[in-house]
Amino acid sequence: MCGRYSFTASKEKVKTQLPSVETGDNLRASYNIAPTQHAYIITSEKPEKLQYFAWGLVPYWSRDGKNSGKLINARSEGIEVKPSFRVPIRKKRCVVLADSFYEWRKIGKNKVPYRIFLKDGKLLEMAGIYDVWQQGDIGQRTFSVITTSPNAEMSSLHSRMPVLFENEDDRNLWLDNSLALEEVLSLLKTPSDDILKYYRVSERVNSPKNNSSDLHQELPELPSLF
Repeated sequence: MCGRYSFTASKEKVKTQLPSVETGDNLRASYNIAPTQHAYIITSEKPEKLQYFAWGLVPYWSRDGKNSGKLINARSEGIEVKPSFRVPIRKKRCVVLADSFYEWRKIGKNKVPYRIFLKDGKLLEMAGIYDVWQQGDIGQRTFSVITTSPNAEMSSLHSRMPVLFENEDDRNLWLDNSLALEEVLSLLKTPSDDILKYYRVSERVNSPKNNSSDLHQELPELPSLF
């Protein structure tokens, strides 16, 4: 599962990694992006532009268009047949940008948060799907992060992790709506080992009300009970 993440990159950093993407003049930073909040994605419909969608997929066929935050993640396994995901995986794919995501490790009775990021310092490019719900003049543009089985680093923290694009070719293929479904699904694989780092952070990240740079501060590990 991916339940919180951060995006604090400058326009210059985004342009370095994604030179063909229009970012606009001012990017909104967030150290604690939570379900139902807005965040930056690149869609297959407009791959040349950074867009601002709400996290938590609302299918186009939803009755009320309400974002409950329940569909923040989409499991890669069987995604092509799930009612909420089978259309987006074919026609509405996206890349979700982040500089890190958070995961919790259970230690005794405590759930200890960790910040996970790429060793090389680049932005994470997470696989996602999006949808647009429309009723009259009211619309909702929303997305989910696709998850898969963990790589070596993540397996000690959690049984799931986001699908990450590790090269430009895979990212571009993902955003190509002419790609056959079999090829699309082949991109939903566990990331390579030894590409991530993580460290413990403050439990203040547990509340979406907290959103400041100290959430990225590294804390020492808790002492072992054994």
